[in-house]
Parts: sequence; structure tokens; C-alpha cells
Amino acid sequence: MSLKEKLVSSFLAFENRVDIDNPVHNIRSQAIKNFEAKGFPSKKEEAWKYTSLNSLQKIDFSVFPKQENALEYKDVKKYFLHEIDSYKIIFVDGIYSSYLSETTHDGVDICLMSAALTKPMYKQVIDVYFNKVASQDESLTTLNTAFSREGAYIYIPKNKIPKKPIEIIHFSTGNEAALMLQPRNLVVAEENAELQIIERHQSLTDNEVLTNSVTEIFAAEHAIVDYYKVQNDRATASLIDNTYIAQKNSSVVKVHTFSFGGKLTRNNLNFYQNGERIDSILKGVTILGEKQHVDHHTLVHHIEPNCESHQDYKGIYGENATGVFNGKIIVDKIAQKTNAFQQNNNILISDKATINTKPQLEIFADDVKCSHGCTIGQLDEEALFYLQSRGIPKKEAEALLMYAFANNVLESVRIPELKSRINKLIATKLGVRLGFDL
Repeated sequence: MSLKEKLVSSFLAFENRVDIDNPVHNIRSQAIKNFEAKGFPSKKEEAWKYTSLNSLQKIDFSVFPKQENALEYKDVKKYFLHEIDSYKIIFVDGIYSSYLSETTHDGVDICLMSAALTKPMYKQVIDVYFNKVASQDESLTTLNTAFSREGAYIYIPKNKIPKKPIEIIHFSTGNEAALMLQPRNLVVAEENAELQIIERHQSLTDNEVLTNSVTEIFAAEHAIVDYYKVQNDRATASLIDNTYIAQKNSSVVKVHTFSFGGKLTRNNLNFYQNGERIDSILKGVTILGEKQHVDHHTLVHHIEPNCESHQDYKGIYGENATGVFNGKIIVDKIAQKTNAFQQNNNILISDKATINTKPQLEIFADDVKCSHGCTIGQLDEEALFYLQSRGIPKKEAEALLMYAFANNVLESVRIPELKSRINKLIATKLGVRLGFDL
């Protein structure tokens, strides 16, 4: 039985487990039909030209974990941003861990999707926002929608700011030989609301894990959302991360993606600007080695006038690593006075490393400022020679140049403790102790 057939046949059992009278039953049923019709994407599709899922489809993934596995905080503390206090929504093999979590309903709702999908008190928000910006026909998104049950539910009412940042962490323990997870997150920031979210997927063993995640983010007028994705998993973990963002007038949404590890990582990041004076910021740092593969697929759709978007992705690839960047900016005819910037810069530090980059502009307005570009190269030999002439060993000199190359992406991280943590991860990935305080 293929993985597609297994998933389709498992859907009925899933629906019986979560209650077919659930308010989103019809949405799930239509979604599984869409997935069954389309199946997994293939390299024949332009959007997946450089990323193949064939090897993953040959693995016998468990769709439902057979048992719960409790974790002790001391065993996973290093994966938390423990330098600061935060709200925590923690899942172990797809199951909510109340022991490791800290949720709240004190003026804001930071809790579980499973509760939001079943309890009447959340119905109004679910009816307005659930599955409203996520794609209705992208196959992996519809697969997640069909099995949507658990994940983070974050609702920030008008003029509210949570007291602390929010951490969403998905642990996989290796109880199953191979496990597929499908978390679904919904983030709603009403007018003048503001919040910060840090998300991480982390395997604790070398057993195969495939995570197909979908996050919907809604930013109302003047709302500010900072979303940080930390991707530093094991070489047997694969992640397909689908994020859909709808913005209204004068809102600001920033998504930082730090891709440092994993077998295969695909980031689908989609911004839709439904208003004026909107700012969308997409930044990423990728540092890969071995046979790791990361694919950043971005879309910013400028629908109305007087808006901005800024994309800046840096990649450093060594050994047999492969990187893909496919970024698209669409400017509708009505979206005059748009200011859009897109840049993808890459360094190859191995003759066997590969990068495929394709920045794209589709502009239908005539009064805009739009630019895009990409670079692929190696370390600057003159700069390297200069550092070595000042007594810095070659390895440290190379690390300094690579750190400087990626550093401008870090400047916009607004949580100092997270910025320090990312700096240390970069130093670790570069394999050197930098001679200054991180």
C-alpha cells in the first residue's frame, strides 16, 4: 500500500476518532477528496521541480501514534528558550503535553486547536478564520486540513499584547519506527494586537519523522506579528511547512526562518496583502551540510496600493547539500505605489553543493518600485587573505566571513535571547568558536 493510499484509507478511522459531528467535518471531507485527486506533488510540477518526495513516500509511516510517551523537562530543556519566561504549547508525538506546557486565557487565548475545534466558545472565531487563507487545492495543505485536529490556537483580541513570547514545540520521541505528524496552527491578531511566536520541530531519536504542518496567520489593522521558525533537526527528520498569512491595513508581519538541519525541509510561505500601508518581511538563514535539502518557496501578493514587502534570504551550503529558493512577488494592477524587494544570496563552500534559485516578479501596475536578484559564489579570497594577514587562522577567518554574510538577517530579530541562541547555532554549524561574545 502506498503512503497516499494509507492516508486516504486512514481518514475514516480518523474522523470516527475525532467525531463526525465536528463543525469542520465537511471541510475535512472535502479536503481528503482534494488530496486523493491530486496526491503528493511531483517534480513534474514547476513548484516542485527541484524537490522530490519520492523517497519519503516509500517509508511506512505510522499515521497515529500507538501510545503516549511522557518527557521530563530536564531531558528537553535545551530546546526551549529557557533564558526567558514564555507561554509554551508543547506536543509529544502529536499529543499535547500539559506537563511541559503553559497556556493562558488571561485576556488572550493561547491554547489548543483541538479545544477550539470542538468547544462552542471558540466557534465564532473558527467560523471566521479556520481554513480561510490556507490553499484549498495545494495537495499537502489539503492533506493537513483533512487530518487537522491538534496544534496551537492563538487568539489575541483588539489592543492586547501577551505578557510573554509564545513557544510552540513539537517533539517526536521515536516510539514509532517512522511517524507522520500533521499539526495545524491558527494565529489571529485583532486590531492593534501584537505578539511574538517561536516554533520548532524536534526529533529526539534517529527514527524517521515526516511533519506536514500548516499555519494560518491573520493580522488585522495595525497588528504586529513576529514569527520565528527554528529548524535544526536530525538527519532523519523531514518537514513540510506551509504558512499562509492574511494582512489588513497598516499591519506588520515578520517571518524569520532559520534552517540549520533536517533531511528534507520545504518552507512554503505565502503572504496576501488585503489592505493599504501593509509591511511584509521575510528573512531566512540556511546553513547546510551532508546531504541535507532545504527548499524555500515564497509568495507575496500585493493586492492593494501603498504597501511594502522585503525578502532577504542567505544560504551557506557545504558537502553534498542542496538549496532551493523560489520566490515570487505579484503586484496587481490596482496595487500602485508598491515597494517590493527580494534578494537571495548564496555561498557554496563545497564543489558538490548545489543551489537552485529563481526570484520572480509579476507586475501589473506601472507606478511601483520593485527589485529582485540572486547571487551564487564563494568566499571572497581577498577578504580571507586580509583576515589571515592579521593573524586569524584560515578556519576562523572563513567562519567570520560567513557569519558577517548572514548577520544582517539577524539584526531584525526582536528577542535578544533568541538572537543570541541563533548566533550560537550558527557558530556551531560553522564548526568554530568565534572570538567574541555572542
